[in-house]
Amino acid sequence: MFVDRVKFNVKAGKGGDGMVGFRREKYVPNGGPSGGDGGRGGDVVFTVDPGMSTLMDFKYKKLFKAQNGGNGGNKRMTGASADDLIIRVPEGTTIFDTANDKVIADLTKPGDKAVIARGGRGGRGNTHFATAKNSAPEIAENGEPGEELQVNLQLRLLADVGLVAFPSAGKSTLLSTITSSKPKVAEYHFTTLVPNLGIVRNDDGNDFVIADLPGLIEGASQGVGLGFEFLRHIQRTRVILHLVDMSGNEGRDPYDDYVKINKELGDFDESLLKRPQIIVATKMDLPGSEENLEKFKKELKEHDDKIAIKVDAISSVTHQGLDQLIRDTGDLLSKTPQIPFVEEGQLQEDNDGDVLYTAKEEEKPFEIHRDEDGVWMLTGKKIERLFQMTNTDHNQSMMRFARQLRGMGVDDALRAAGAKDGDLVGILDFTFTYMD
Repeated sequence: MFVDRVKFNVKAGKGGDGMVGFRREKYVPNGGPSGGDGGRGGDVVFTVDPGMSTLMDFKYKKLFKAQNGGNGGNKRMTGASADDLIIRVPEGTTIFDTANDKVIADLTKPGDKAVIARGGRGGRGNTHFATAKNSAPEIAENGEPGEELQVNLQLRLLADVGLVAFPSAGKSTLLSTITSSKPKVAEYHFTTLVPNLGIVRNDDGNDFVIADLPGLIEGASQGVGLGFEFLRHIQRTRVILHLVDMSGNEGRDPYDDYVKINKELGDFDESLLKRPQIIVATKMDLPGSEENLEKFKKELKEHDDKIAIKVDAISSVTHQGLDQLIRDTGDLLSKTPQIPFVEEGQLQEDNDGDVLYTAKEEEKPFEIHRDEDGVWMLTGKKIERLFQMTNTDHNQSMMRFARQLRGMGVDDALRAAGAKDGDLVGILDFTFTYMD
């Protein structure tokens, strides 16, 4: 089964909790706090696996979760950091954040990798909170929660050349003739149900990869027919071979077919009409094809069509014109640069060369609203993360959390919202009483 789109959740590992511990040994003077730090949670990392060709491995699994870091120990022992969760994907996989439909990473070649969700840092043990006034602190941090998000993976085949046409125009037959690929060929529409790839061997050594996509029909860009599901695969191709059936079977008009297919390409993605395009006049061995080709060329000239580079007439059955088509395609590829799918500046790399997502917007530290029970609810990633890293088992930790809330302006914001003494305030599943 060919699967080129999947959606699932990823969750990085939580950092290990810091420890509240004290060193008390018989012959060791000046004991004191000795709680160790927690280990770091594992990242969720996507990397390219050249051996994969579809996203089938992800079709039935809805959550990928990295391991949590180990908790800190006594004697200042740091918890173990968790291993990263490595998720392998095919070349040409684009990863979107489903929350805002923005591109997180575009993985196109072996060795590419992207850190999609960062693991939480380990919480600090009580050794970090010792001061002259508090030499035995009962304060330690819980580990930071790992990042969690839903991702949408889309596979766009990495082909140099894409074949586009109406159904039964001869795409699969051409692919099977000029490559070693063996797509299904039959005398009915929609023979091609999934994309097929083949490698064309050129005499000058400039080989290229060609993709046969399911046939398009009018309305494909709006979701009509099979070809719509695979139009995205044409977005990475540098050269388009536009096959037009010159036999005129079923009463079709070759020029009308040519115009309709270009309209569907433009409606789906306007940039596709700027790609170099060779018109491939197919089925030239059938009666009437020569006359239809002359009429087709005349109509191209009359309409001053500038989309196509040239017209190559072929017959996949008799092998007429195939060598010339391969040479023309190779020459055009040598002059056409790679076309990036992700716009420049949308992604950046860290010092290790890993792709990082940089499209996150500045978020407010907290927001306040009142629920149906009259409880003032504090929400927001920053304030919720702060609470999750607070060890609620120790009074000193809770007093520190209260000071942090005051420093963030929560007291003033509650007062401005109309909170009164004795009102309940909630953060996640924790509730406390507001005192002005």
